[in-house]
Parts: sequence; C-alpha cells; structure tokens
Amino acid sequence: MDLNIRESQPGDFYFLEKLENESFPHFQQSSRKSIRHSLDSKFQEVLIVEKKEGEKSASVGALTLFKYKHALRIYSIAVVPEYQNSGLGTFMLNYVKNLAIEKQYRKILIEVQVVNKKLIEWYKKQGFNVLYTIPDYYTRGEDAVKMEFSTGAEVVRKKTTNIIVINQPHKWTFTDVNAKVISVKEYISNPVYQNSTDMRVFNLCSSYKYQSYGYYVSLLAAARGHRVIPSSVTLRDFKMLNVIHSTSYDIDEWINKALEKIKDDKFQLKIYFGQTDAKSFNSIANRLYLLFETPLFEIDFVKQEKWIIKGIKVLSLNKLPESEIEVIYEFARKYFSKRRFNKTTLINYKYDIAILIDPEEETPPSCKRALQKFKAAANLKGLYAEFITQNDFDKINEFDALFIRETTNVNDHTYEFSRMAYAEGLVVIDDPWSILRCSNKIFQNEIFRKHKILTPQTVVFTKNIFDKEDLEGMNFPLVLKQPDSAFSLGITKVENKEEASDAINQLFKKSDMIVCQEFLYSEFDWRIGVLDNQPLFACKYYMSKGHWQIYNWTGKAEEYSGDSETVNIDEVPEEVVKTALKAAALIGDGLYGVDLKLVNDKVYVVEVNDNPNIDADIEDYILKDTLYDQIIESIYNRIEISKNIQKINFRNK
Repeated sequence: MDLNIRESQPGDFYFLEKLENESFPHFQQSSRKSIRHSLDSKFQEVLIVEKKEGEKSASVGALTLFKYKHALRIYSIAVVPEYQNSGLGTFMLNYVKNLAIEKQYRKILIEVQVVNKKLIEWYKKQGFNVLYTIPDYYTRGEDAVKMEFSTGAEVVRKKTTNIIVINQPHKWTFTDVNAKVISVKEYISNPVYQNSTDMRVFNLCSSYKYQSYGYYVSLLAAARGHRVIPSSVTLRDFKMLNVIHSTSYDIDEWINKALEKIKDDKFQLKIYFGQTDAKSFNSIANRLYLLFETPLFEIDFVKQEKWIIKGIKVLSLNKLPESEIEVIYEFARKYFSKRRFNKTTLINYKYDIAILIDPEEETPPSCKRALQKFKAAANLKGLYAEFITQNDFDKINEFDALFIRETTNVNDHTYEFSRMAYAEGLVVIDDPWSILRCSNKIFQNEIFRKHKILTPQTVVFTKNIFDKEDLEGMNFPLVLKQPDSAFSLGITKVENKEEASDAINQLFKKSDMIVCQEFLYSEFDWRIGVLDNQPLFACKYYMSKGHWQIYNWTGKAEEYSGDSETVNIDEVPEEVVKTALKAAALIGDGLYGVDLKLVNDKVYVVEVNDNPNIDADIEDYILKDTLYDQIIESIYNRIEISKNIQKINFRNK
C-alpha cells in the first residue's frame, strides 16, 4: 500500500467521529466536543493516515498524540475496519517511534484495556513494557494497563540557572556570587536564553522605563517562562500608589512595629536583595521584598495617623553611590548562597517538592501515615519530596512546588510561605488566593449569592451599624460566625434575640463584620474533595456526640469530632457533587473540601475549605494509595505547565 501521514484539518472531523464509533466501545469513544478540541489544540497532534489510489487519497486511519515535555503519549490509534490486520497499525506505531526519537522524547506512553490481552501482547512485541494497572480507568469495572516504550534518549536533570542581566557586565567585578552575569544584548539575542525555561533572571538594567532595555528584559523573560525579578507587572505596580497600599495592607502592622522608634515623620529604607544595611530593619526589609520583588529598590514612608508607604522607587546599579556598591555585592553573595537553587539528590529526580508541616500540630490536615503516603507517591512519580517547617522559609527557592499540609491561616506563616512560593514561580497548593478566599465567609457568601448557589439563609452584620432590631423576623436558632472561622471555632449557636445580641457584640470585638446564618439540622454534612475541578473523594461527617457541630472543642478529647464515613463518588447524590464542583470552581482549581447539607431534597453549600483533611483510613478509605497518586499527579502536571507545557484535561483512551 502507498501510505502517507499528514496533519489533520478541520474537514477531517466527520471522518474522525465515524472512526471513533467504528473502532471503540461506547465508554472509550471521544465526544464530538473532545474531537473538535483535539483538532484545535496545540498540546495535541492529530494525524491522518491516507492510502493513495492513483490521483485520489482515502483516509484509512488516525493518530491522536499528547505532547508532554519528555514523553509522547498515544491517546488514540485507530484503523478503519476494512484495513485492520493489514499492517497499518505497525506502520503508524513505527511513525510514532521515529517521531519520538527525532524530537528527543524519552518515552512513548499508552493505555490499553486489561481484558484486551491480544493487543497488550502486540504492544509487548513492539517493545512496550507494562508499568501498572489503573482500576476503573475507562468506566467502572473497565481497568487499563499503562505501557511504556523507552526511546533511549538521554535523561538529564536540568538545573535552574541564576542569571544577572546588566547593561555593562564588565562593571560587575564581584565574582563570588552564585549567578551568571550577562549583557542585555546576550540575553535578548542568544538562543541559549531563548529556548531554555530553567532560568531565574535578575534584571539589573540601568533603566526600567517603558520600552527601555530593562522593560524588555522583564517582558521577554516572562514570555520565555523564566522566573524574572522584577517582573513587568511589578514595575507597573510601582507607579500606582493605590496598588502599593493594597499590596502592603497585610503587613501594615509589621511596618508600624518596625518603625515605632523613628522620631521623625519621614523615613527611607533601601533594600538590596531582600536585605538592608540597618540590621534592626532586616526583618521588615525581607517582608517588603517578598511583596515587591525587585533586586534593588527604595521605599519612602510617611507618618500620618500611622506609618504608610508614600512611594517606591526601583534603583539601578549605575546610579548608586560607589560607597554602597560593596554592600550590594555582599548582600548579593549572601542572597544567592543562602538559597541553594541547584539542589542535588542521590536519585535523579526530575522535580523537587516541599511539603510544609507542623510536627507539633495537634490536629493537622494529614496524619503522619498520610504524609508518608504523599512522600511515597511523589518519589514514585519522580518528585523529590522533603518535609519542611516554618523555620525553613529561606529554602523555598530550592523547590519546584510547595504543598501545604499544615492548617492555613491568612495571618500566619502558612500564607507567607504560599505567597513567597507563588512569587518565586513555584507551583503552590494551597495557593495564596485560595487561602484568602476560603478563609473568609463573607467573600464566600457574596460570591455564592451572585452565582445563585443555595446556602443557608445568610445575613452579614456590620459593627456600628448593627441594631438589635435587625434580628426581628429571623428564625431561631441562628448560627453566628467570625468571617475567618474554621474547624467549628469562632462559631456560636444562639436560641433567641438576647443570646444573639450578646454573642454578636462579643464577636464584634474580634471582627468588624460577622456572618449570621439560619441553622439547618442534618445528621451529617457531605464533604466533597475537589481537585482540578474534578471530584476526588466523598465523606459523610457526622455531628460530634451530643453536639450540633462536627467538632466540639469543649467536650472530651475522644469526642472532639464526630464519626465519618467515606463513600464512592458514584454513591453521592448527583446534585451534591454538581453543586460542590460549581462552588469550588468559584474559588479556583486547587485542592478543596466542599461542605454541603442535603435537607428536604435541597443541597446547601456551607463553605469551601482550602487545605482539606486527608488522613489515612478516612478520606483515602475508598481510593487507598490512588488518592495520594492523583494529588501528586496534579502537582506534577502543574509543574510541567509552569515550564510552558500546555495541558488539557480529557478522558484517556
């Protein structure tokens, strides 16, 4: 046969749809929407096999490939029925092998039905090895085996390279710095810097003005997938005072504490690589650097009723006095040496992941056994996992991802870790935006109301505006909540107006706004674990013994929390899962636990939590180790995406 393989075109849609229906059982077939997406996707490559007959060509087969960073995955391979068993499959597979070798992919991956022993054996003869079995891969009761073909491409762990870009590199005379110093011209034009994503760029150009070299270095670095400091967004933010004030709001208290002994009503602080030559201000300098990531900058403060930032100015090396250059070099040396960017491990792991924990926490999100399961899943996936604590703040830059398994709070180090990691370009779960949104009931009430998600009837009371008469007409009992309440703390149940009024006034001492909700009784709350906008696990959390909440912190230690029951997602009422996914999507695409009540056939969202509990023998009761594998898989994929690998979530073949 005279065969040819070409790239697909939009006009191939109907052929592909027909081929799907003829070649695969119903549970394996791609939907019309998926086929169209495959044709448009840059992440996928759809190839058509044609048989030439004279001047005419007839489509006789098709391939759909997923292109990962180091692997080529055969998502679909199919031949029209009349040409099956004619050698077309071997022809197509050889094409994929040659393509993988040419493009330097390390391996080819494919999934095959476990029951299709003949096809598995055929792939084995073609050089594929069975990796593992995936239960219920296609649908319930339909397992798959993952198979792999190694191309023999060299496996080399890329290390992040620190690059300092400067107008005149010859003026950077300090050599004891763990970074490569290059010119603007070299960074812009050298293909080495154009094609690699494993770089961290420190932009020390003499000017950052719009359309200057400094501006373009930051702009190009972002486009190339490099971690750049400062980013073009940061440079623009510095020009907008309202953005500066908004960004620094969370550390106002730290600023005023640091400057409380300053007698003047003005103060200026120069920050070089997160440090300052005034040792007593090093702590606040580091916090300001985390917010306004810039190698060299100057902050002007002014004292009105309190200290506020008057303005921020980005500094350039060539305009600083000679007396400060040596100080800057020393700070640069400390900065780069303290952050061990290029981490080596005994095993050739592809990426590094930090898991933030508190070994002393009494009720952590994951027990010790679960943490070890996360570590084992990471190692199996090729991720080096290391447990870190709040004392390891300076180690964040060593990793490619941060996974927080310590109870999060906007006002403690967990948020700072998340924000710092995100600013450094790491993949973060929980990301700072999820922590902020999940920690505040008022935000959630507002966004759920806007998107017509049913919640217990809710009213928000505001300090100095609340009047006892506002309670008229409300149905008791009521539940009063601090906006940042969690794990049943900061939540009060009141039976009448008098109790409500007293409790509200007490809560106003802690927050200017509080949430008031109707009390909906249910024997248990549903908790739907959600990751990447897909259901992950489902639990029934029963109320603690003799109490109206899941957690009763005033009871005996063994009665702090109620019983739980983990169930298969398929056994959860469809509307509960649907509502959970809709609510979680309004927060983000991270790892969430959505709490819901099913009362009188209506589904109510209580709240969406970041950092949900994942404990051994509870949340993992159904999926076992697969639960940990799925979470680590998500982190791995996010790292790949962050290095400019696009990803689309589709059902696998």
